Amino acid sequence: MSAPSLPGRVLVREVGPRDGFQNEPEVVPTDDKVRLIDALARTGLRRIEVTSFVRADVIPQLADAAEVLRRIDVPDGVAVSVLVPNERGLDAALALRDRFDEVSVFLSASETHNRHNVNRSVEASLDGLQRVLGRAREAGLRCEAVISTAFGCPYEGAVDEDRVLDIARRLVADGAQEIGFGDTTGMANPLGVGRFFTRAAQALGDDVQLTAHFHNTRGQGLANVLAALQAGCASLESSFGELGGCPFPPGATGNVATEDVVSMLHEMGIETGVDLAAVLEAARAVRDVLGRPLGSHTLTAGPVDWSGTA
Repeated sequence: MSAPSLPGRVLVREVGPRDGFQNEPEVVPTDDKVRLIDALARTGLRRIEVTSFVRADVIPQLADAAEVLRRIDVPDGVAVSVLVPNERGLDAALALRDRFDEVSVFLSASETHNRHNVNRSVEASLDGLQRVLGRAREAGLRCEAVISTAFGCPYEGAVDEDRVLDIARRLVADGAQEIGFGDTTGMANPLGVGRFFTRAAQALGDDVQLTAHFHNTRGQGLANVLAALQAGCASLESSFGELGGCPFPPGATGNVATEDVVSMLHEMGIETGVDLAAVLEAARAVRDVLGRPLGSHTLTAGPVDWSGTA
């Protein structure tokens, strides 16, 4: 039996500075955020989501979004992304338009999770995002739309694949150039992931970048990454140190760790352009800032040593 085909190169997008820091119980000092983002920007990562323009009373961990954007020092060739929930968030971001390259918007595939997350129906979210995407494209920004709970909802259970794809088609029609499919609470499994990304590629076509966003809640994160790759997906989102998570259901852990993803890809001969040692250094730095152990396996065990000298 021949091995499934895999992409020769995979784009890894770092979301820890946004997705990770917003889920920390304490506010990470701005100086530390800037230092860590600057370090990540020098690891070979080509896309980094650095913050989100959300209400400070809702997510105080990201109340310093504007200051972070002003202060980071990111080399040429590294695309800086910000997350915006609505037009008000976009307005705040556009005041610093020269400091970032991409904008991400989001909604959930399930009604219940969307109402818990943004207090709106899915239809109302789509109406609002149509305006956000249109204005962002007019401003020359590349646009990603993330669909949370794409592989299951902790409140509603199974989420219909056709519903997820219908939402994706509408977001593409409204201007999204990339669709991220989020396994928000780690409910995906490899067989389902492979089937879904095969269908998504057929439904959305070659002009739309498909991105996989997995959480490691039940230890299946890397298996799901492999399944997505085998289905042709060559773009992943991850978080250094396995930071992140979903604030609602108990036990929801962080995103797959960037260093775990990069380590696995390199061991399989897939290029990422990322320096694993540099990412591990950044993960150690954020572990020191947070003052607690992190879930990353490669951070704990170290990269594979093929010299046999361990």
